[in-house]
Amino acid sequence: MPTALLSVYDKTGVADLARSLADLGWSLVSSGGTARAIADAGVEVTDVVEWTGVPAILGHRVVTLHPKVHGGILADPTDAEHLADMDEYGIQQIDLVVANLYPFSSQPGIELIDIGGPAMVRAAAKNHAFVGVVVDPSDYSTVVDELRADGSLGAATRRQLARSAFAHTAAYDAAIVTWFDETAP
Repeated sequence: MPTALLSVYDKTGVADLARSLADLGWSLVSSGGTARAIADAGVEVTDVVEWTGVPAILGHRVVTLHPKVHGGILADPTDAEHLADMDEYGIQQIDLVVANLYPFSSQPGIELIDIGGPAMVRAAAKNHAFVGVVVDPSDYSTVVDELRADGSLGAATRRQLARSAFAHTAAYDAAIVTWFDETAP
Protein backbone atom coordinates (compact mmCIF):
# COMPACT_ATOMS: atom_id res chain seq x y z
CA MET A 1 0.00 0.00 0.00
CA PRO A 2 1.54 3.35 -0.98
CA THR A 3 1.89 6.01 1.70
CA ALA A 4 1.33 9.76 1.45
CA LEU A 5 2.55 12.27 4.02
CA LEU A 6 0.40 15.41 4.12
CA SER A 7 1.53 18.43 6.12
CA VAL A 8 0.26 21.74 4.79
CA TYR A 9 -0.20 25.26 6.06
CA ASP A 10 -2.63 26.09 3.24
CA LYS A 11 -5.31 23.46 3.70
CA THR A 12 -7.16 24.36 0.48
CA GLY A 13 -8.38 21.09 -1.03
CA VAL A 14 -6.31 18.88 1.26
CA ALA A 15 -9.31 16.94 2.63
CA ASP A 16 -10.54 16.19 -0.90
CA LEU A 17 -7.03 15.14 -1.93
CA ALA A 18 -6.80 12.90 1.13
CA ARG A 19 -10.19 11.34 0.33
CA SER A 20 -9.11 10.69 -3.27
CA LEU A 21 -5.84 9.10 -2.15
CA ALA A 22 -7.63 6.95 0.43
CA ASP A 23 -10.15 5.85 -2.22
CA LEU A 24 -7.19 4.79 -4.36
CA GLY A 25 -5.88 2.62 -1.51
CA TRP A 26 -3.24 4.94 -0.12
CA SER A 27 -2.27 5.05 3.55
CA LEU A 28 -2.25 8.60 4.91
CA VAL A 29 0.07 10.08 7.51
CA SER A 30 -0.34 13.68 8.56
CA SER A 31 0.58 16.20 11.21
CA GLY A 32 -1.27 18.52 13.56
CA GLY A 33 -3.89 20.71 11.94
CA THR A 34 -3.64 18.89 8.63
CA ALA A 35 -4.37 15.57 10.34
CA ARG A 36 -7.36 17.16 12.10
CA ALA A 37 -8.71 18.60 8.82
CA ILE A 38 -8.44 15.21 7.15
CA ALA A 39 -9.97 13.32 10.08
CA ASP A 40 -12.76 15.91 10.39
CA ALA A 41 -13.61 15.16 6.74
CA GLY A 42 -14.13 11.51 7.71
CA VAL A 43 -10.93 10.22 6.09
CA GLU A 44 -8.75 7.75 7.96
CA VAL A 45 -5.35 9.25 8.77
CA THR A 46 -2.50 8.40 11.11
CA ASP A 47 -1.05 11.36 12.98
CA VAL A 48 2.71 11.63 12.49
CA VAL A 49 3.09 11.73 16.28
CA GLU A 50 1.54 8.25 16.47
CA TRP A 51 3.55 7.12 13.43
CA THR A 52 6.92 8.17 14.84
CA GLY A 53 6.12 7.55 18.50
CA VAL A 54 7.46 11.00 19.40
CA PRO A 55 5.20 13.91 20.38
CA ALA A 56 5.53 17.39 18.93
CA ILE A 57 8.17 19.07 21.08
CA LEU A 58 9.77 22.47 21.63
CA GLY A 59 6.55 24.39 21.15
CA HIS A 60 5.71 22.47 17.97
CA ARG A 61 9.07 23.36 16.40
CA VAL A 62 9.96 19.66 16.11
CA VAL A 63 7.28 17.39 14.67
CA THR A 64 8.34 15.93 11.32
CA LEU A 65 12.09 16.12 11.93
CA HIS A 66 12.41 12.39 12.60
CA PRO A 67 14.28 9.49 10.94
CA LYS A 68 11.01 7.64 10.27
CA VAL A 69 9.82 10.64 8.27
CA HIS A 70 13.00 11.55 6.46
CA GLY A 71 14.18 7.96 6.08
CA GLY A 72 10.84 7.12 4.50
CA ILE A 73 11.14 10.04 2.10
CA LEU A 74 14.82 9.62 1.20
CA ALA A 75 14.92 5.83 0.89
CA ASP A 76 15.86 4.27 -2.44
CA PRO A 77 13.70 1.13 -2.59
CA THR A 78 16.09 -0.40 -5.15
CA ASP A 79 19.08 -0.19 -2.78
CA ALA A 80 19.57 -3.27 -0.57
CA GLU A 81 21.37 -1.23 2.11
CA HIS A 82 18.50 1.24 2.29
CA LEU A 83 16.01 -1.62 2.59
CA ALA A 84 18.08 -3.20 5.37
CA ASP A 85 18.22 0.11 7.27
CA MET A 86 14.48 0.57 6.83
CA ASP A 87 13.84 -2.91 8.16
CA GLU A 88 16.20 -2.48 11.10
CA TYR A 89 14.75 0.87 12.18
CA GLY A 90 11.10 0.29 11.30
CA ILE A 91 11.02 2.89 8.54
CA GLN A 92 8.17 2.77 6.03
CA GLN A 93 8.55 4.07 2.47
CA ILE A 94 6.78 7.37 1.79
CA ASP A 95 5.66 7.63 -1.83
CA LEU A 96 4.11 11.09 -1.88
CA VAL A 97 4.76 14.23 0.16
CA VAL A 98 2.16 16.99 0.12
CA ALA A 99 3.48 20.06 1.90
CA ASN A 100 3.40 23.81 1.67
CA LEU A 101 5.10 26.27 3.92
CA TYR A 102 4.16 28.91 6.45
CA PRO A 103 3.15 32.25 4.88
CA PHE A 104 6.41 33.96 5.75
CA SER A 105 6.10 36.67 3.09
CA SER A 106 2.80 37.91 4.49
CA GLN A 107 3.70 37.48 8.17
CA PRO A 108 7.50 37.65 8.52
CA GLY A 109 8.98 36.62 11.84
CA ILE A 110 11.15 34.00 13.48
CA GLU A 111 8.26 31.65 14.33
CA LEU A 112 7.20 31.51 10.68
CA ILE A 113 10.59 30.30 9.53
CA ASP A 114 9.54 26.76 8.68
CA ILE A 115 12.17 24.07 9.17
CA GLY A 116 10.38 20.72 8.92
CA GLY A 117 8.32 21.68 5.86
CA PRO A 118 11.25 22.73 3.67
CA ALA A 119 13.25 19.73 4.85
CA MET A 120 10.47 17.34 3.77
CA VAL A 121 9.88 19.16 0.50
CA ARG A 122 13.58 19.20 -0.39
CA ALA A 123 14.04 15.55 0.63
CA ALA A 124 11.12 14.45 -1.55
CA ALA A 125 12.30 16.59 -4.47
CA LYS A 126 15.81 15.17 -4.17
CA ASN A 127 14.39 11.64 -4.24
CA HIS A 128 11.91 12.37 -7.05
CA ALA A 129 12.91 9.15 -8.80
CA PHE A 130 10.82 7.38 -6.15
CA VAL A 131 8.74 10.07 -4.41
CA GLY A 132 6.22 12.59 -5.67
CA VAL A 133 6.12 15.98 -3.99
CA VAL A 134 3.26 18.45 -4.23
CA VAL A 135 3.58 22.01 -2.91
CA ASP A 136 0.75 23.72 -4.79
CA PRO A 137 -2.92 22.84 -4.21
CA SER A 138 -3.57 23.58 -7.89
CA ASP A 139 -1.57 20.42 -8.69
CA TYR A 140 -3.77 18.11 -6.58
CA SER A 141 -6.20 17.27 -9.38
CA THR A 142 -3.37 16.55 -11.85
CA VAL A 143 -1.78 14.16 -9.37
CA VAL A 144 -5.05 12.40 -8.58
CA ASP A 145 -5.95 12.13 -12.27
CA GLU A 146 -2.60 10.54 -13.08
CA LEU A 147 -2.82 8.16 -10.12
CA ARG A 148 -6.31 7.11 -11.22
CA ALA A 149 -5.25 6.62 -14.84
CA ASP A 150 -1.84 5.01 -14.35
CA GLY A 151 -1.70 3.80 -10.75
CA SER A 152 1.41 5.88 -10.08
CA LEU A 153 3.07 9.14 -11.00
CA GLY A 154 5.30 8.98 -14.04
CA ALA A 155 8.93 10.08 -14.03
CA ALA A 156 8.18 13.26 -15.99
CA THR A 157 5.48 14.28 -13.52
CA ARG A 158 7.68 13.56 -10.49
CA ARG A 159 10.50 15.59 -12.08
CA GLN A 160 8.22 18.57 -12.81
CA LEU A 161 6.78 18.44 -9.29
CA ALA A 162 10.34 18.30 -7.88
CA ARG A 163 11.28 21.37 -9.91
CA SER A 164 8.24 23.19 -8.53
CA ALA A 165 9.19 22.08 -5.02
CA PHE A 166 12.71 23.48 -5.30
CA ALA A 167 11.31 26.73 -6.73
CA HIS A 168 8.90 26.88 -3.76
CA THR A 169 11.64 26.46 -1.15
CA ALA A 170 13.98 28.85 -3.02
CA ALA A 171 11.33 31.58 -3.02
CA TYR A 172 10.62 30.91 0.64
CA ASP A 173 14.31 31.18 1.55
CA ALA A 174 14.65 34.34 -0.57
CA ALA A 175 11.79 35.93 1.39
CA ILE A 176 13.57 35.11 4.64
CA VAL A 177 16.84 36.59 3.36
CA THR A 178 15.01 39.76 2.32
CA TRP A 179 13.41 40.00 5.76
CA PHE A 180 16.82 39.68 7.43
CA ASP A 181 18.22 42.36 5.12
CA GLU A 182 15.32 44.72 5.79
CA THR A 183 15.31 44.23 9.56
CA ALA A 184 19.06 44.43 10.16
CA PRO A 185 19.89 46.12 13.46
